[in-house]
Amino acid sequence: MKINWKKAILAGVIGTLLFDLTGFLFTGTWWDIPGVLAQAVGVPFPVALLMHYGNGVALAAIYAGLAPSLFGPSWFRALFFTTLETVMLVWFLLFPLLGLGIAGLEGGIVFPILSMSRHWLYAIPLAYYFPVKEVAGKPVEKTGEVAETVPC
Repeated sequence: MKINWKKAILAGVIGTLLFDLTGFLFTGTWWDIPGVLAQAVGVPFPVALLMHYGNGVALAAIYAGLAPSLFGPSWFRALFFTTLETVMLVWFLLFPLLGLGIAGLEGGIVFPILSMSRHWLYAIPLAYYFPVKEVAGKPVEKTGEVAETVPC
């Protein structure tokens, strides 16, 4: 299956904007994640901003490739992917590396709630740009093309 990069870029950028907007509504700070990245990695803020949005695009491309092999309706696939990504990469990797402990709980209960909420909103354009429906138990893209599946 080929990834539609135009859709991956759109989904990644729009999803990251939704992610950032949610953070702003919760914290009152716009682009808090690039600020943390700039400080933690030691790069200028514009570089950290590109890293942040590049990560959003990369995750959308990964989702585009995995979506046909996931289960359930498109909205569930996107939520499942972002939930798994948040728990595995943010709660068990990023937050501990930043000294916030597992799920960021050393920073307070708001960390796991905010991180999951932000990623769930990021999932909206994933579900929109990469809809998948089941036909006779086989994933089919809404364009009518049969998606390639990987045997388990």
